[in-house]
Amino acid sequence: MEEISFSTSPRNKNKLLYVGIILAIIIGWLTSILGFAIPAILLGVTFLISFLLILFNKPRLGFIVFISYCFLMWFLYREVGDLPFSYAVEGLLVLIWLAIIFHNSANFDWSFMKNEITFIGLAWCLLTVLEFFNPATFGNVNSWIGDGRYPFLWIFIVPLSMTIFNKYKDLNLFLFIILFFSLIAAFNGIRQIHVGLTQAEKAFLVSSPTHVIFGKLRVFSYYSDAGQFGASMAQMCVIALILVLGPFKLWKRGVCAVAAVIFLYAMSISGTRGAMFCLFGGILVVLVASKNIKVVMVAGMLGLLGFGFLKFTFIGHNISEIRRMRSALNPNDASLNLRFYNQQRLAAYLKHYPFGGGIGSIGYASRGAAKKAPFANIEPDSYWVKIWANYGIVGLTIWFSMMMYIVGKCSGIIWNIKNQRLKIKLTALTAGATGIFLCSYGNEVMNNVPSSIVLYISWAFIFLGPKLDREAQIAENNG
Repeated sequence: MEEISFSTSPRNKNKLLYVGIILAIIIGWLTSILGFAIPAILLGVTFLISFLLILFNKPRLGFIVFISYCFLMWFLYREVGDLPFSYAVEGLLVLIWLAIIFHNSANFDWSFMKNEITFIGLAWCLLTVLEFFNPATFGNVNSWIGDGRYPFLWIFIVPLSMTIFNKYKDLNLFLFIILFFSLIAAFNGIRQIHVGLTQAEKAFLVSSPTHVIFGKLRVFSYYSDAGQFGASMAQMCVIALILVLGPFKLWKRGVCAVAAVIFLYAMSISGTRGAMFCLFGGILVVLVASKNIKVVMVAGMLGLLGFGFLKFTFIGHNISEIRRMRSALNPNDASLNLRFYNQQRLAAYLKHYPFGGGIGSIGYASRGAAKKAPFANIEPDSYWVKIWANYGIVGLTIWFSMMMYIVGKCSGIIWNIKNQRLKIKLTALTAGATGIFLCSYGNEVMNNVPSSIVLYISWAFIFLGPKLDREAQIAENNG
């Protein structure tokens, strides 16, 4: 076969030089007329082409980029401008799926995605599609897309992770990525309260005045809001704390211990009271799922001490962060009672809507449905309440049953894991995922990045636990 070669003769070099000069002149001329948008677009196109080449050659690397992007998405939205960065989440997932479908390698084992966690997600997505035809908001495409897109992340991410991100080394990498980006977020949040805000962050506060209460900033770092930041920090605190108790090298356990303290402080300055449910819920999972007496005793003691400190003492009450967390356990708190009042209003409407008002009938996405959904202007203040409003009591019962099954199944998988290192890592992910589910009662965090992405990938690794356990056992026997 005749080989293709590129000539490097002086004549060809001169041609390339002339083409380069002409392109430079054209780009310079366009920049002088249209501004720096032209070189920015060209740089973006160059980056996109390079990324696509890498992605279709190494889809796993593309998935790692996707996880990283989900942590930084709201930073880009806030600092770069009002561009549809959130839709890049689905865009990246579609590209990764195309990359593995058309990949010229047969290394992908598609059987891993044939898992009950995938089938449960498919069932939930089917119900979401059927809700489009809910008479209460039938035909409101914008509202349905606004909220209906989030459940589909489940069936986009879980099977994808099980197919291309399913090895023990991938689990280690995943833990490193989420802890690394969360630490950066924590330090960024600490910078906001102790150093000051950027101009973009100050502009965000203008549109979201609830982030300043009695003159005190509720830290949001580079996440969508303080609620998301606080819940995520609580989730990472739970994960880091459990890893401290694992059979790892001393320096790794030390790093995790320091990280847990930083995450706990970051959670406190977010002013997100619901994040405490993540802490206590995560500790409860450890108590139920672990056979390690040391872990059970430490987790139970921490939980009781934390609850007793907030409920029965006034220590540190002059510190606003502690005072706000303590108010979460006060049944007479005004904010809590307002939420209960809104739920009573919803209950009065929803007794006539057993299947809810349809997807996007409440919260941010309901702005286009306000004329059709009678409760569109009621703030849900909770993902559980939002499910209730969108899907009705029927949908809420189905969803809650699915969540309880997943929590129970994850705990059962952990119970049977033999490799202790793997067991403690999957326990950490289960505790973090369960904590996010529980604190979503107080804040709408389960359907927002990065918490939703961490949740779905955590589920994927936990349900792959038996496979990972066999691999770990074989590696130890051979080592």
